[in-house]
Amino acid sequence: MNEIGLDAIRAAVEAGREVVKHTPVVPSFTLSDMLGGTIALKAENLQRMGAFKIRGAMNKLASLGEAVTVGVTAGSAGNHAQALAFAARTAGVPCEIFVPAGAPISKIEACRNYGATVVEGGDSLDEAMLGARLRAEEAGMAFCHPYDDLAVIAGQATIGRELDAQLGRPATVLAPLGGGSLASGLGLWAAGRPGRCRPTDSRRRSTHCSGSGRLWPGPAGRR
Repeated sequence: MNEIGLDAIRAAVEAGREVVKHTPVVPSFTLSDMLGGTIALKAENLQRMGAFKIRGAMNKLASLGEAVTVGVTAGSAGNHAQALAFAARTAGVPCEIFVPAGAPISKIEACRNYGATVVEGGDSLDEAMLGARLRAEEAGMAFCHPYDDLAVIAGQATIGRELDAQLGRPATVLAPLGGGSLASGLGLWAAGRPGRCRPTDSRRRSTHCSGSGRLWPGPAGRR
């Protein structure tokens, strides 16, 4: 995949159809009262593993074609690791996850329960990702980056497709920014519809898609 267009996003919808949940949009009366507008929340916490990451993981594996049978690797200490492990189990292919020292035990155990081999070591996420890359090169497996990957981004963009069906044309869409796959996917979705999408100052770690051009801060997440 060299670029992401509407066809790529449609393909990502199909790639996750059997696993990815069409999550509801839930109105927040508290936030609506606080901000003086109609605020709704996209309940991605209802996805498997409790996060949107399964969207990108399923599409990444689908994008690999026959090469996926050799297996996949990733360096992650969070939801990407769990999502890839689950996606690999669904596809029936080997999965090796490299995590840095001190990674949450719950995440490690979840990956193992999904059938992945977990390799612990290194002092940082960067070292874990390097280990995953080297293992992929050694074994002929596919390295799956948690966010710097067009197939992953296209998978996250499927949230925007659902928002179109659920909300029509929302005036403003806010997304937390960690690695950036969700923000990038929503930005691509927004680029094909009325309104503007641009990031805030990187120190605020937020992205915002708005017809008004206003910017709002948001929290960062674990990759």
